[in-house]
Amino acid sequence: MSKASRNRQVAQEKIAQLRAEAARRRRRRNWLAGGAAAVIVAGAATGIAIAATSGSSTGAQNLGPAHLQLAPLSTLGSLMAPPAAGPAGPEGVPVPAAPPLAGISTAATGSSVDGISCQTSEQTLFHIHAHLAIFANGVQRQIPAAIGIPDPQPQNTASGPFIAGGSCFYWLHTHAADGIIHIESPVHRTYTLGDFFDEWGQALGPAKIGPLSGQVTALYNGQVFKGNPRNIPLTAHARIQLEIGKPLIAPQSISFPNGL
Repeated sequence: MSKASRNRQVAQEKIAQLRAEAARRRRRRNWLAGGAAAVIVAGAATGIAIAATSGSSTGAQNLGPAHLQLAPLSTLGSLMAPPAAGPAGPEGVPVPAAPPLAGISTAATGSSVDGISCQTSEQTLFHIHAHLAIFANGVQRQIPAAIGIPDPQPQNTASGPFIAGGSCFYWLHTHAADGIIHIESPVHRTYTLGDFFDEWGQALGPAKIGPLSGQVTALYNGQVFKGNPRNIPLTAHARIQLEIGKPLIAPQSISFPNGL
């Protein structure tokens, strides 16, 4: 086994231990809450049912890949090759050696966003992952860890920091700065990139990505997404790339390791 493989295995084992410890802490808190927890859960269940029927503010909760308007990459003309991937982070996915698009100071801190709640434990009824890459004028920008995890509790691993806990978890969140978006929801619904950016507290539209303004080009699973990038669905293993300005970058290759 190579050194890189051993480091990745050690990091994955460490992450599993951190998550197990966080789960034990959450069970302890729930036990201490006693009968009050039952009332809270009942209220949360009602709220979840309302959220499931009302959908997100983007109005795209029923949007799936079959309904998307996509165009071939050839319609964009010449594309530059993506940058070489850096070393794998704690989730086994490369972390870009780049500045973040924006920090998390504007991110939601507990209130519901687009019908998405922040709960004391991660939800697993609907559990998938998507990957997001962002380029500004041909230069990659990082998606920071701890989006959707207020009061983050970072833990060090052999492959870098991993956000193992926080005061609560939104149903869309990031554990590392590798672009992996965790969709962990108590209801089965299609969430969108707009939902994620709303949690982040950053703008997203045809001419805006966070603090940057200009023409936005969106790629979805290697094709050109036609329409408002807010409506891009966060489907299982979706590979999403947002670009603002020129030159345009060809789709970045991304693999989802076991467990993602």
